[in-house]
Amino acid sequence: MATHYFPTDQVHFTWDTTHEPVITIAEGDTVVIETRDVSDNQISPDSDASVIASLDWSRVYPLAGPIRVEGAAPGDTLAVEIIDLRTRGWGWTAILPGLGLLPEDFPDAHLRIFDISNGEFAFFGDDAAIPLTPFLGTMGVCPADASEQAVMPPGRFGGNLDTRQLVRGTTLYLPVEVDGAMFSCGDAHGCQGDGEVCVTGLEAPMYAVLRFYVERGRSIPAPQYRTAPGPLTPRVDGGSFYGTTGVGPDLFENAQNAVRAMIDHVTGRTSLSREDAYLLCSLCVDLKISEIVDAGQYVVSAVLPEVVLTSA
Repeated sequence: MATHYFPTDQVHFTWDTTHEPVITIAEGDTVVIETRDVSDNQISPDSDASVIASLDWSRVYPLAGPIRVEGAAPGDTLAVEIIDLRTRGWGWTAILPGLGLLPEDFPDAHLRIFDISNGEFAFFGDDAAIPLTPFLGTMGVCPADASEQAVMPPGRFGGNLDTRQLVRGTTLYLPVEVDGAMFSCGDAHGCQGDGEVCVTGLEAPMYAVLRFYVERGRSIPAPQYRTAPGPLTPRVDGGSFYGTTGVGPDLFENAQNAVRAMIDHVTGRTSLSREDAYLLCSLCVDLKISEIVDAGQYVVSAVLPEVVLTSA
């Protein structure tokens, strides 16, 4: 079992079966990767919201890869063990016009840069301290027949999953669609609530250590994962949670209304602007389907760990 260091100057921006592997590894090998932020360094610690209008979207989602895993074949499952994840001192969250859960409510660009060199929390001034729980927002194998396929959205092959449970200690399982699996990753987040409601988590460059195994003959229909024992975010589990809800026949509209109510709640308890309250919801509020069986009237909850509200 060997350790490989993925070159930092090698990225790709689409899924494509013609991409050549950058490195080839054996089953059981470990790969150390330094990923770029999702903007491919177009946003920096010195940026302000004006940078959003000039983003080159062809450079968004730089992925480290492909990594070819010897012996992996269609019909197998690739197991990706997440050994370590560490942020690199800073990150950003933004409202991107036209995207997210509430584009009509927040039509203007908004950017917040976070100093996370403390390695523990992302701070909204004196109002909120959100524990860092780093994960890779995009982890996937190359889809069969992919040709310049966009990284967003995800699919059965994985990709832009934005699943916050994929932290250190979790193993991700991906259905292999091409020989060698051709794994790639990037789009790392320092933290994120379930739902990523404003379409950005805490976007950050990341140090990652991953180990790969092949489960031959095991076929799964879509990504699966196993977390380590214990709570996902231990630093919030000792406090209370505040929930807002959306109720009605449309799950998407219910999610919107639950988040709108949470924004009202946060701005009523803190000095945060509505824009920053929306960012906070994307970073630490979890969306949950609370009820989906009562005569076509569904309940979506937006759940806030109250311990993050430091000034309240």
